Amino acid sequence: MISHRILDRGAWIFLVLLAAVTVAVPLLNLLLPPSSPFHVPTYLVALFGKYVCYALLALSIDLIWGYVGILSLGHGAFFALGGYAMGMYLMRQIGTRGVYAHPVLPDFMVFLNWPELPVYWYGFQHFPYALLMIVAVPGALAFVFGWFAFRSRVTGVYLSIITQALTFALMLGFFRNNFGFGGNNGLTDFKDILGFNVQAQRTRAALFAASCIALGIGFLICRALVTSKFGKVLVAIRDAEPRTRFLGYRAESYKLFVFTLSACMAGVAGALYVPQVGIINPSEFSPGNSIEAVIWVAVGGRGTLTGAVIGAVLVNYAKTTFTSGALAPYWLFMLGGLFIAVTLLLPRGIVGTWQWLVARRKAKAEAKAVPAAATPAPGAAE
Repeated sequence: MISHRILDRGAWIFLVLLAAVTVAVPLLNLLLPPSSPFHVPTYLVALFGKYVCYALLALSIDLIWGYVGILSLGHGAFFALGGYAMGMYLMRQIGTRGVYAHPVLPDFMVFLNWPELPVYWYGFQHFPYALLMIVAVPGALAFVFGWFAFRSRVTGVYLSIITQALTFALMLGFFRNNFGFGGNNGLTDFKDILGFNVQAQRTRAALFAASCIALGIGFLICRALVTSKFGKVLVAIRDAEPRTRFLGYRAESYKLFVFTLSACMAGVAGALYVPQVGIINPSEFSPGNSIEAVIWVAVGGRGTLTGAVIGAVLVNYAKTTFTSGALAPYWLFMLGGLFIAVTLLLPRGIVGTWQWLVARRKAKAEAKAVPAAATPAPGAAE
């Protein structure tokens, strides 16, 4: 009964397709020879894994924007912080295999003449600690930020601008060499993850599967949240926050919880992203990346969850296609045009528009059925 309430037909279809992709892509990569027409090359496994990480980021944005009305233009900051936490763990695994063969300090610290490892790097040689920081650091930042913003009742465009300023400030800080995170170059040249070569074919297949599993778990968490009574309150806050407060609900507490949860999901997405692309640098904090993630959600359909995933995959596939040819210089114009077109022609997004058409068709069918049932059959007794 509970699973039926949480998972409707569309959610079940999404999870079944995701499970099929989770199994099929690694198997087609590992078991079939490169000569087979069904073989999935390793570079495509990494590319698809990146798409899945972006989908998890889009899902986290849809949770707060689609259901609470919080338009964050700085969610890339939480994505990048999770990525840096994973990057610090991967850097600590290099050891003496680095260019300078220092057993403790990463290469960039040796190059910059750092005398010792900073305190905030301690513990990252242990995966459980890194895993904790992947969730805790973005979550803590979101909690502190949300505590002040929501209690001050900052909403709308003002909140969006503040979130954008937050990620821009972090980007400037991480660009500095004395910040201790690699400066402009960031963290790269990773070797191992959990003892496995991060470049190995099997490792990339496992990372892809892990990303799909994380996306599935994130989707289930979001579905459980938005289909519960808690989710009804979130929608009420989105549609009429003053009235919801008048009914006795502490809107700031609801918003703070969901905002923090969303940041943790974005951090996990960033952590899975880094070993698959092989680098994390301050450009991930760019406000443009956060705005682009919002466009993914708008294209797919905010307030639908599955639409956020579909939008992230479709837009990034288009980006991969159009930025590798003659249209590469015009990609940003195409992206902006896409956002304007969706806003004017498909304000509900792809999935939202589809759901609206289905609901409208169903309502018309029911409206026709009611008069037909009310009309007495010929010859019936009066």
